[in-house]
Amino acid sequence: MPPSRLAALEFALHWHGPLAQHSDRLYFEKLNFWRDFFPGSLAERLADVAVGGSAHQTFPPGELVAPWQPTEIHRLRPAQINLQLRDGQTLTPLLGRHYPCGMVTGLPNVFKGDRRPFRYLGEQEGRAGVDLNHPLARHRLSIEGRIVQDIGLSQEHGGRSQDVVQELTQDGPGLQDPDAETATDYYGAHPFARLDERPDEQFYQTPRLVQHLDAQVRHQITELYARFLKPGMRVLDLMASWDSHLPERFDFGVTGLGLNAAELQQNRRLSDFTIHDLNSKPDLPYPAEHFDLAICTASVEYLTQPLEVLRAVRRVLKPDAPFVITFSERWFPTKVIETWPMLHPFERLGMVLDVMHRSEAYARLATESARGWPRPPDDQYAAQFPDADPLYAVWGYAA
Repeated sequence: MPPSRLAALEFALHWHGPLAQHSDRLYFEKLNFWRDFFPGSLAERLADVAVGGSAHQTFPPGELVAPWQPTEIHRLRPAQINLQLRDGQTLTPLLGRHYPCGMVTGLPNVFKGDRRPFRYLGEQEGRAGVDLNHPLARHRLSIEGRIVQDIGLSQEHGGRSQDVVQELTQDGPGLQDPDAETATDYYGAHPFARLDERPDEQFYQTPRLVQHLDAQVRHQITELYARFLKPGMRVLDLMASWDSHLPERFDFGVTGLGLNAAELQQNRRLSDFTIHDLNSKPDLPYPAEHFDLAICTASVEYLTQPLEVLRAVRRVLKPDAPFVITFSERWFPTKVIETWPMLHPFERLGMVLDVMHRSEAYARLATESARGWPRPPDDQYAAQFPDADPLYAVWGYAA
């Protein structure tokens, strides 16, 4: 048997939902072109592609994941749904939200601890509806594979196989856009309450000149922002700190808006800055149509009036200027809004997307995720968590 190519690849799952265009990226540290399972004919298309090159293929609904079936919608007694967390807290299911199948009893082919998501369809006439269809079952999917690094050739004839489609489509993709037939309640009764309701100026009065995200995801954020940048732009860094995560290869001006003067003074990317608390005053102290781009990094989860803030950002953006929001899975527990930790990570994308949509201030909405990249070996959490912090991003253009 001829030797098989070994390579590191990143696959991107592209799909379009009712609200936005989505790209969900997943990195594979080593794939064997003979042993591992590639979608469609992508193994053949990528076999001779050089490092940095890519190939893609599009698939109709129901080809990569199980096709949508009405028999996967079930009506149950509400008592069969038991959303109990490890700390003993019990959640009330919310319309359109996703929860693990293992929290429901009496479903066919479902076992205790089953992490597959079901969509809650609400209660009617004493019965609760649950949808077990894969969240991507109705979507046309395009998969793009990119060669990141050549590892060499292999004469392997066995070993554990990786299934690219299974890993790319499980544990999240599809949850960030609502079903066309069911609204989604991301908020519940008190979505914007926080454990620490003191004024934010008190919490942020001590400078925190540390990185909260690992170097890999910070690089991903910088590269994402670079896609929207052009020389000479005027950029607003919303809820800024001492690092704006912006690339060095552009000449542009950056205005920072934050809560700690010492942090902002350390930010060498800023041309100027303003001390301003968006949770007490969601409007912005800038003239209309002043900025070419706005960014918000790892902070949207602290906004208690996000709808008002997004509308305020639209006011200071030039027409068709982008607003890009990025976040990961780290936050200050006492200051994060109550609903945020209760959401699946991809539902957090959905919530930010929903706020952007409801603001009626942005068009051409999109989301992106990036997972599976290795954590830098010198990171303090490298021994505990081999994967880098994931990237989640939502953006739209000033309508």
